[in-house]
Amino acid sequence: MKPPPFDYYAPTTLDEALALMSQHGYGAKALAGGQSLVPTMNFRLAAPSVLIDLNRIPDLGYIRTASDGGLLIGAMTRHVQVEKSPKVLDKLPLLHATMPNIAHPQIRYRGTFGGSIAHADPAAELPALLRALGGKVKAQSTRGSRWIEADDFFMGFFSTALAEDELITEIHLPALPPRSGWAIEEMSRRHGDFALVGVFAVLTLDANGRCESSRIALFGVGDGPVLAETAMGVLRGERLTDEAIRAAAEAAAQKDVDPPSDVHATAAYRRHLVQVLTKRTLTQAIARATGQEVTA
Repeated sequence: MKPPPFDYYAPTTLDEALALMSQHGYGAKALAGGQSLVPTMNFRLAAPSVLIDLNRIPDLGYIRTASDGGLLIGAMTRHVQVEKSPKVLDKLPLLHATMPNIAHPQIRYRGTFGGSIAHADPAAELPALLRALGGKVKAQSTRGSRWIEADDFFMGFFSTALAEDELITEIHLPALPPRSGWAIEEMSRRHGDFALVGVFAVLTLDANGRCESSRIALFGVGDGPVLAETAMGVLRGERLTDEAIRAAAEAAAQKDVDPPSDVHATAAYRRHLVQVLTKRTLTQAIARATGQEVTA
C-alpha cells in the first residue's frame, strides 16, 4: 500500500514548523517518529494533504529536571533515549519501568515521546502514564503557547485538545511526593503488542499510613486513557488493607470502565483483567510506598 499524494516540508526551526502548521491548518500532519502515522497513511486511514517533518529541528529532543524535581521531556525525544536515561531512572522510576513495554526495540529507536501522546492511542502506555502522574503538555502555535493538563488533553478516540495549528513541544511529568508508590501491569497477547488491558497505579500515604491520594489510569478499555475515579474514591482516606484493595479493584472493573469487545478479547474478559491488574498494581504500589521489596 502507498499513501495518497501530499506536499512535504522539512523545517529546520520550530518557528518555521509552526508557521507551516498555521498556513496549512487541518490538512497538515506533523511527522515525528512516524511509527503510527506512516502505516495509517499507507493503509489510507489518514490522508493529510501536507506532511511537516520535525526531524530536522534540533531543539525538541531533551530530558531535563523540572523545578518540582520531576522531568521536562522534549516532544522529539526518542523512546529509547527515555528508556536508557539515568535521569529518568533516578527521578521517575515508573517511567523507566514503562518504556520497555512500548512496542519493540526497532520502534522505540524511532518513535517519539510527544508523538505517542499526540497520537492518543487508547491502548498506548504513555497517554495513560501522563494521566496517572497528573502531567501536562505544552502546546505551541504562532499564537503563543499554553500548558494543557493531562485530564483535559485526551478528548476521545485518537482525539486531543490540540488545535489544528498547534504542536506539542514539551511534556511535564511531576515528581512523586514522599511516601508514594507506583506500579504498572499490562496484559498483551505477545510482549510488544498493544495491551488488551493495562493499569497504572500511583498513590501517596499520609503520616498515619492512610491513602492521601491515588491515581489509577487504565488503557485498552475505552476511547482513551481512563481514570478510575470510583476506585480512587474507595481508597481515599482509608487504610489500604486487602479488603480495601479488593473493593477498589472491583469498583474499577464494574463501575469505571465500559470496555469493548473485539477480535482480541471480549468485554467480560477485559473487565476481569481490569480487576486482576488493578489489584496487582495497588498491592505493588503500597509495598513501594511503605519501603517493602516488590517482586513482579
